[in-house]
Formats: sequence, structure tokens, C-alpha cells
Amino acid sequence: MDTSDWNARRIAATPRGVGIATPVFAARARNAELWDVDGRRYIDFAGGIGVLNTGHLHPKVQAAVAAQLARFSHSCYQVAPYPGYVELAERLNARVPISAPTKTFFVTTGAEAVENCIKIARAHTGRPGVIAFAGGFHGRTLLGLALTGKVAPYKLGFGPYPADVYHAPFPNPLRGISVDDALAGLASLFKTSIDASRVAALIVEPVQGEGGFNPAPIEFIRALRAICDTHGIVLVADEIQTGFGRTGKLFAMEHYDVEADLFTMAKSLAGGFPLAGVCGRAEIMDAPAPGGLGGTYGGSPIGIAAALAVLDVIDEEQLCERADVIGGRIKARLAALRDDVPQIAEVRGVGAMVAAEFFEHGQPAPAFVTALRSRALELGLILLSCGSDGNVVRFLCPLTIEDAVLDEALDVIERALRETSARGR
Repeated sequence: MDTSDWNARRIAATPRGVGIATPVFAARARNAELWDVDGRRYIDFAGGIGVLNTGHLHPKVQAAVAAQLARFSHSCYQVAPYPGYVELAERLNARVPISAPTKTFFVTTGAEAVENCIKIARAHTGRPGVIAFAGGFHGRTLLGLALTGKVAPYKLGFGPYPADVYHAPFPNPLRGISVDDALAGLASLFKTSIDASRVAALIVEPVQGEGGFNPAPIEFIRALRAICDTHGIVLVADEIQTGFGRTGKLFAMEHYDVEADLFTMAKSLAGGFPLAGVCGRAEIMDAPAPGGLGGTYGGSPIGIAAALAVLDVIDEEQLCERADVIGGRIKARLAALRDDVPQIAEVRGVGAMVAAEFFEHGQPAPAFVTALRSRALELGLILLSCGSDGNVVRFLCPLTIEDAVLDEALDVIERALRETSARGR
């Protein structure tokens, strides 16, 4: 069966709410390359939406999973615990940028990690309120959607949402929102919507993912830490997309001289296998009573084995340093095109978490991005969009991508940009 056959079956068998970014039906993949059911090769700059920092089927990850599968696939950690879970928690506790004693537990998805960190913060503080930021993305569960700062397509038709969730502005210089503006918005919330003494947690992405790869300015993160300290609020760093080398550090918060209290992590933690976690200060993590945390599949032995191998690969192959190299090359190629592609409004990002935002006639240009992604796909490159207006292209190639494949992808990006720009004039 070919792509058209599978697509017809998809439409008949699965709901339209499960949207797809491309019509590519994957048959096999290796590192940064993917082949579809028709045998066509693509370079993958989506990485399963930031899941594959170590690439498709890294040999060490594949071997670790095979070895674990030969022993057992599942026992439920809360029934019969296993050493790998404890070992991975120990390794993450040692690596997360918190100077105090830390503890970690595991779940299956990023949304679960977010929901559990809010549970933990509420148990620790005895407070109900949570503050998130415009443009942030924290999952598709009801609480995740309540925290997410973007309506379409995520929140349409799914309300009402859990109460005591509020949104403040996030700094965005391109949209005229300064750090002072964002902090003024947060101060306004405390005056008009919820008293600071009722806020359990403030959750922020160090670099917004779905929001457009917007890095939080250091003075903003410092101010959030000070506000949380003043009012006894738990500061949560959502590192689900930023973690595990993507920004040039194991965790993006390492770019700041600020410590969060709790971290959520998922995506590239386990190299493509479902695993997520919450790590944080021990006295906060211990707030819930026994039985208050967990889940049947939480901390799957398969995912744990993969994650232990991922941490080894990141260190052995120096992927944090490699992220800076990759990101520098992407930014340099895009910067060289700005005179010829006037739709490029901004190129930004940290490490290999790089994006380009596009404007036409002074306005966000989602149609340009759609055309650009379509042309790139025709040329064999998978790209994803993001941003509140859908006018941002994010580049999420594996950090293990070979130089020759990266060069090939950059050539495709340049060609697609030039052709799309020329058609729009």
C-alpha cells in the first residue's frame, strides 16, 4: 500500500482532532533520516517534536532497550520496583541545576509531568492558584490546556477548564512586549485576579516551545525568582522541549544564574520512548502522601533503560557542545539570506533550539510559512511551524546529525526560502 492508500485509511479510522503536520507515513528511520512507505527519503528537522535529540534509533539506545526487553517489560514500579528507576532518578538528581537535595519520579507523558508538578506544588504550599504565561504550551489534558496560553487549535471547544489558573504576558520584543511590560502584567494579576498568597506555583518555559522558540530574558527569570521568594511561590521550569542538550546545556535553566524549585521533563529524555518526569527540591517533592503520585505505566522499564543510554550518549558524544555548533550554522545560513528573503523578521534561539519568524507587510505571515514548509517537504525536508500566529518555523534536527546531512538540509532550506519568497513578491 502507498501513501494515498494509508491516508484514506487514516481519515476513515482516526478522528480529525488528531491533526498531522505532514502526509509522510514513516516506514523506517535512522538518525536524521526517515523513509516513507513509498520509499522516499526525508531529512527530519521535526524530531518527533523535539523528542529525538539523539536521533532515530541511536545504536546505544536501541541496544539498551533490547537488553531490558530480554529481562522484563513491565512490573509497575509501585508494585515491584526495579533498580533502573532509582539509578535514573539518582543521575537526574545529580544533574538538574538545583543546589539543594533533590528527588525525581517518573510518569509517561509531558502533560502528566506538568499535572503532577502542580499537584506537588499545591500539596507543598496548601494553595490553589497557578500562573502560566501567554504563548506557553503545557499539554493537552484539561489542566495542561488551562495552563497553555494559546487558544487555537488546542483549547477550542474543550472548556470549561480547571479554576485558579491565570496567565501573564511573556516578553516578546518583536511584538512590543518588554520585560517591564510582562512583569507589570504579573503585578496586575496580583491586584485584580488572585492574591499572591493564594498562588502555589508559577510555571514557565525557559524557551517557549510552541509559543515560537522565544527565550526568556535573564532579567525576567531573575525577577520571577525574586517574586516567588517574596511570596512563597514554587517556581516550575517546564523543560519538556528545552531539556537534554537542545539549548547547548543539559537543561536550559543552566543558562541562568537562577534555580527553579521543580522541573518537568519528557520528550528527548528517553530517545523516542515514552517517559517523563518531575525533579525538584526534596522537601517539596516529599509533600504528597504515599500513593499520591505514580501511575501504572509511570517509569516504564523500557523508557528507563532508554533514558540511561541517552544520558550516556549526550555525555560521550558531547551533544551539548554539538548543539551550539548546529545552532550556529543554522543561524548563520538564515542570517545570510535576510537581504534576499525580506519575510525573515527574526532569527532567534539558544543552542540548537532555533527558529525563524516571518512577516509580510508588517504582519505575521502564516501563509508564507505554510508555503515554505510545503516546498521544503517537496524537496525532502520535514519542518514544523509554531508561534501564536503560526508564522514561525522551528528547526529540531537531531543533535547527532551528520555534517553532510546538515549541509544538505541547509541547502534545502535556502532553496525553499528563496523560491517561496520570490513567489510572494
